[in-house]
Amino acid sequence: MLNGKTVVVTGAARGLGRDIAIACGRHGATLILGDILEKQGLETAARLTADGVATRFIPVDLGDPESIASFGRDIAANEGTVHGLVNNAAIATNVGGAKLEDIDIELWDRVMRVNVRGTWLMTRALSPLLPEGARIVNMASDTALWGPPRLLAYVTSKGAVISMTRSMAREFGPRGIGVVALAPGIMKNEATDYVPAERHREYETRRAVPGPQFPEDIVDIVAFMLTPHALPLTGQVIATDAGFTFN
Repeated sequence: MLNGKTVVVTGAARGLGRDIAIACGRHGATLILGDILEKQGLETAARLTADGVATRFIPVDLGDPESIASFGRDIAANEGTVHGLVNNAAIATNVGGAKLEDIDIELWDRVMRVNVRGTWLMTRALSPLLPEGARIVNMASDTALWGPPRLLAYVTSKGAVISMTRSMAREFGPRGIGVVALAPGIMKNEATDYVPAERHREYETRRAVPGPQFPEDIVDIVAFMLTPHALPLTGQVIATDAGFTFN
């Protein structure tokens, strides 16, 4: 499905990003992994390489514009072309935590720097490397579709990613490049261990298909969105939460 394609996945050191990278590698992609977690990122790259997937890890901090620009320059110098970009890197904070009047301003700004500005800057850095037929997948969240309380910074940032996706689809469309947003719900993995048990239970009982959801339930959807077949979906936000929300 992705044979001959070079795919960049951010936030790929662990959790959903790692599993997206594994799925893309299984479908034949050459992988470039980016994450601020260098030790774990190198371990993920080594695991994929051992499985026969051409993989390279580049450390990157989505909160630092120069780090993102350096990431782009590295890829331009070494690969030259990127056929798929998965903007997965993000930070989630105060899940089930602070009310809107209690959110720390610096925390708010950090979430926006990484989740919103970081997604824009990563796309900007790699834009010159995207040929006709390339695909961009922005990982949003179904929280932006239903608006849970005590999660305002994260929900706002993911709502911005959805709006950004629509505008990007218009800008990249004339180049034959598709852009979509996926909006998963809470999944069971090590990256969500901090989420309160009641929030996990809420998702598991209110999904149209009840029960927990795992990264492996959605990673092949991400891989499909990187193929030529996904172009008719450009600009769309697709909830991938087993029917917790309907969009």
